[in-house]
Amino acid sequence: MRISVPTEIKDNEYRVALTPAGVHDLVASGHQVFVQRGAGAGSSMADAEYEAAGATLLGDAADVWARAELLLKVKEPIAAEYGYFRDDLVIFTYLHLAADRALTDRLTADGVTAIAYETVQLPEGGLPLLAPMSEVAGRLAPTVGAATLLRSAGGLGLLMSGVPGTRPATVTIIGGGVAGANSAVIAAGLGADVTIFDTNIARLRFLDDHFQGRVKTAASNPLDLDRAVVGSDLVVGSVLIPGAKAPKLVTNEMVSRMRPGSVLVDIAVDQGGCFEDTRPTTHTDPTFTVHGSVFYCVANMPGAVPNTSTSALTNATLPYVRRIAGLGWRDALRADPALALGLNTARGRVVNPGVAAAHGLEPLPLADALA
Repeated sequence: MRISVPTEIKDNEYRVALTPAGVHDLVASGHQVFVQRGAGAGSSMADAEYEAAGATLLGDAADVWARAELLLKVKEPIAAEYGYFRDDLVIFTYLHLAADRALTDRLTADGVTAIAYETVQLPEGGLPLLAPMSEVAGRLAPTVGAATLLRSAGGLGLLMSGVPGTRPATVTIIGGGVAGANSAVIAAGLGADVTIFDTNIARLRFLDDHFQGRVKTAASNPLDLDRAVVGSDLVVGSVLIPGAKAPKLVTNEMVSRMRPGSVLVDIAVDQGGCFEDTRPTTHTDPTFTVHGSVFYCVANMPGAVPNTSTSALTNATLPYVRRIAGLGWRDALRADPALALGLNTARGRVVNPGVAAAHGLEPLPLADALA
């Protein structure tokens, strides 16, 4: 199969969809891999490494897209890339279509087969291709939160750990999944007073046992969450419903009662965000202010640490790329129910029920998409 890897062009997105080691693996299996020159530079992976691994380097993005039967990306295509779409192209990337009607409409209009990393789901509910980036974003959130709490960044001027005789930062994490748990690891390690909210009591039991008292857990309900958010110095939103928009759990009114200079980091921004006032920001201009509180809503947080993120992503995606390349996308999806749940658009229709519901569309049954 012809597999292409273009350079990511989203603002400050330095990740690349495949490492040189991943290229070597696919080439050894008999596939052709085309990589755009400079695609790995932001991740500190040089063109020479890709060439040595067996990739064919191409200078022009249009050429990279045109040669692809399977196109691997990190982030969703942006408007400048829509012109490369065609009905015999398979795209495998993070899509987050529930929060992006324009991209959804264009993928279906052009008949693109789009498989989303974030909706590949194991039988027990795990999200194997979202997990590595959730780990990265989760561990970054307290770090960027701590930096934003600095007075020079618009925060209230609070050190996360405090010092003897002063209080540490109060941190509330909404959602105890992969991202939330990783946020708690770093926030607690920085010395903050951390509470995780979740609706899943079994998950809270696991987290309570895991953290051995270093982190508090709380069953999520509107009253207790309101009190915790209003009293927090840093709130991390990490709520996820696979394929669907995130619920708005922190309202504008709640923010109005928070201390001026408090910080809110929304990891769920790709899915629309779990704060009412969330809007996507970039690494170039990462924050905005609401009622005196500072919102950090960068939609590609792991792009700030691309060397780590690219390696973690390839580790997770490569087994699935092998299946698609080896069997063709239809047979690969028929053979793997988890991968089949990743199919978001095909045959000019939306397939994923969560994405379809977000846009008021009737989903194409999976069996019809694979027929």
